[in-house]
Amino acid sequence: MDFNNDRPIYIQLLDRLQFLIVSGNIKLGERIPSVRDLAFEYKINPNTVQKALQELENIGLIYTERTNGKFVTDDKKLIEKYKSSLAKEHIQNYFENMYQLGFNKEEALDYLKGDKL
Repeated sequence: MDFNNDRPIYIQLLDRLQFLIVSGNIKLGERIPSVRDLAFEYKINPNTVQKALQELENIGLIYTERTNGKFVTDDKKLIEKYKSSLAKEHIQNYFENMYQLGFNKEEALDYLKGDKL
């Protein structure tokens, strides 16, 4: 993963892990790699990883089992809520980008439908 300087690294990692969870690449109830393993994989400081994981835990997408590590929630409704939220964010970004290119909403929708490709 390539990190950019526009946003804090822990936020970028948080977004990446959140995406992996809501997309099903990390399954419900699946164990999350350790802080050390994630730090090694992403070539970042373990404190940065810990901060991202703490945020994921704060929003309920992961939880900690005292001696077993961190796991993805089993709460399908919560995952769907975050999946829907991410979808809305991507749609808003799409329309904002298309507007900046000079397209109106109907024209942007035509591109989505494939009518303009």
